[in-house]
Amino acid sequence: MKPRVLVIGGSGFVGKNLTNRLTVLEYLSIVPTRHQNLSISKEKNSLCSAVYVQDLSQASVDEIIKTLQPTDVVINLVGVLHAEQTMPYGPEFQEAHIDIPKFIIQSMQQFGLKRYIHMSALGADKNGPSMYLRSKGVAEALVKNSGLDWTIFRPSVIFGPDDNFINMFGKLQKYFPVMPLSGAGNLFQPVAIKDVVEAFVASIDRPQTIHQSYDLGGPEVLTLKQIIQFAAKKQGISRPVIPLPKWAGYLQALLLEKLPGPTIMSRDNVASMKLPSILSPDQPNALTEVFGIHPSSLESLLK
Repeated sequence: MKPRVLVIGGSGFVGKNLTNRLTVLEYLSIVPTRHQNLSISKEKNSLCSAVYVQDLSQASVDEIIKTLQPTDVVINLVGVLHAEQTMPYGPEFQEAHIDIPKFIIQSMQQFGLKRYIHMSALGADKNGPSMYLRSKGVAEALVKNSGLDWTIFRPSVIFGPDDNFINMFGKLQKYFPVMPLSGAGNLFQPVAIKDVVEAFVASIDRPQTIHQSYDLGGPEVLTLKQIIQFAAKKQGISRPVIPLPKWAGYLQALLLEKLPGPTIMSRDNVASMKLPSILSPDQPNALTEVFGIHPSSLESLLK
């Protein structure tokens, strides 16, 4: 009998794709949500159920995890990209990347669950150049010292038909004749959401993935400029990309932080890009070597 899978952070981009795949494979999944009327699945008899929580506190996490069996699985996808500029990291990063993993680990220990799968990020390091990477690095240390049967995934930027990265920059370029860009030469190794999801699902019942950390990347290394140009291509347009010097990029990010509405880019994003988000040249791609997945290229979005 397949274990139930608790997907914390399951209503986001990765979470929706993961729970859909779990349903196809006939896993029963549970997704905590702050939205009382959220429908996770279009099907009436879905194997995926939403559980309303006012917030992800220790008490609310305990209430959910105590209903599970010791053989069930917990997946944590909670993550944010922006936070108040504070050392070593802002309160939003503290809550999402550190406090919530602490709540999960403590609850799993209390109620006797062991299997924990954690979403981190390529370049996560407690001494990293950005608040995002530092908070992700602290969380990794918590997971590794938890005594649980953990697996950590560290993807580069994740793309897919419904992502918030390629689509956002594509739409922006519809309205601007040129695209000024901070960090245009920074390197990424974009990885397809379907490949990330397959790795997560495969790790559920593979004992050899326990106590392993996997860096995930796609088949090609691209500059941010190339990714932004692809985003325009996907929209059927072409726009000149104007690389900004570091000082201008910093000012651009500061301005974008202060604008009303969702944050497009922040100073912390610029700091994160000081590190290439790519696999080490001497490192085999876990998607292929461990999970037997042929990684999809960014161009696959055009098919």
